Amino acid sequence: RPGEKIATDGTVVEGSSAVDASMLTGESVPVEVGAGDTVTGATLNAGGRLVVEATRVGADTQLARMAKLVEDAQNGKASAQRLADRISAVFVPIVIALALATLGYWLGNGAGLTPAFTAAVAVLIIACPCALGLATPTALMVGTGRGAQLGILIKGPEVLETTRRADTIVLDKTGTVTTGRMTLQTTHTTDTTTEADVLRLAGALENASEHPIAQAIATAATDATGPLPTPEDFTNVPGLGVQGIVEGHAVLVGREQLLAEWEIRLPAPLAEAKKAAEAAGRTAIAVAWDGEARAVLEVADAVKDTSAEAVRRLRALGLTPILLTGDNRAVAESVAAEVGIDEVYAEVMPQDKVDVVKRLQAEGRSVAMVGDGVNDAAALAQADLGLAMGTGTDAAIEAGDLTLVRGDLNAAADAIRLSRRTLSTIRTNLFWAFAYNVAALPLAAAGLLNPMIAGAAMAFSSVFVVGNSLRLRTFKGA
Repeated sequence: RPGEKIATDGTVVEGSSAVDASMLTGESVPVEVGAGDTVTGATLNAGGRLVVEATRVGADTQLARMAKLVEDAQNGKASAQRLADRISAVFVPIVIALALATLGYWLGNGAGLTPAFTAAVAVLIIACPCALGLATPTALMVGTGRGAQLGILIKGPEVLETTRRADTIVLDKTGTVTTGRMTLQTTHTTDTTTEADVLRLAGALENASEHPIAQAIATAATDATGPLPTPEDFTNVPGLGVQGIVEGHAVLVGREQLLAEWEIRLPAPLAEAKKAAEAAGRTAIAVAWDGEARAVLEVADAVKDTSAEAVRRLRALGLTPILLTGDNRAVAESVAAEVGIDEVYAEVMPQDKVDVVKRLQAEGRSVAMVGDGVNDAAALAQADLGLAMGTGTDAAIEAGDLTLVRGDLNAAADAIRLSRRTLSTIRTNLFWAFAYNVAALPLAAAGLLNPMIAGAAMAFSSVFVVGNSLRLRTFKGA
């Protein structure tokens, strides 16, 4: 029934409808299906009633196979070992050996047990790796806390190292660069017709339809003209459009073929507008009433207002943006040109998105990926850094390393900036904690520091590390 998800992969045996498969394929325009056509489980029936014969169930469905791809990609992703752990593994044994050597040296020189133990204990205290232990968790805690305030959720410390290395960012189109919703972009009318009349009459008919394109037109009409009239007669013509009577006018809204069935032809200006719209990857809807073509409406998945700015910011961070989508090439290239992306991979099936990421990695690139759909989950898991839109599916969020709660592409640039800043803070903390201890060790070994001064100096290094980490609270997003 309309509005319900299709339960499993199958073949339509009865009925016709528009199926929204954007979650799986990235195709923003709903696909018209009828008897004999195949449909995929978890896609949304947006129009009429369908009777579907199941052909694949359980682990054999396309959705289950995609989940397996995600699992395989996650299992193959090695987690990075923390830098502090690597340093501590070497530093601590060296310090203990140095303390024992100090004790032996002073005892061997006949300085007595008390001065020898004092020097050895001072070595242990000044080198106590408290600051070393605090360096990573304090910066991570403050950084992730600030990220949460900005709507950026960081899964773990190993993510930070990847943000520094990333040099390529792959962007999904539908729902990431675009809104993922069909909207009315442009209205072309004949010289004798007003836009208000077109929207009022076409919107009234489309308001009675459940098709996503129809709803886009109805919403735009309501916004522009206010409450819409109620059609006196309404008929849905499967795969072509709708027709009916509105305010005494016989109105047709749909494909050019629907008008042709009533012997109505588009005049040259409207035919040119339709051709240009389709060349740009938009859906062209013809409107006619009382036996005459009146307008062509352009409907498309609108680009988010912030996407172009976000792409510029990502470039400024040293990342090369790439658009990756299952949508057709005309749509993909139109969107890419609008936001300033040069490299486009279009008409890519969900299972092939992983291959695109692997191919980029094989070229020596460190790949970040931003996506929101089930079709992006495996690619997010395969990428060196996965950024999932919080407005997307649970599968994508689970597969990502970072979650962008706002669903705004600007948040991706903020997330990378914050992650890099947090990593930089961790490295600064580690450097000062390590350098401070190393510089003071010779003084302690020479007996020039008593344990009380050494303890105070060690505490100061910890305070410095915590204070440096707290500077992350001043980080500002876009």
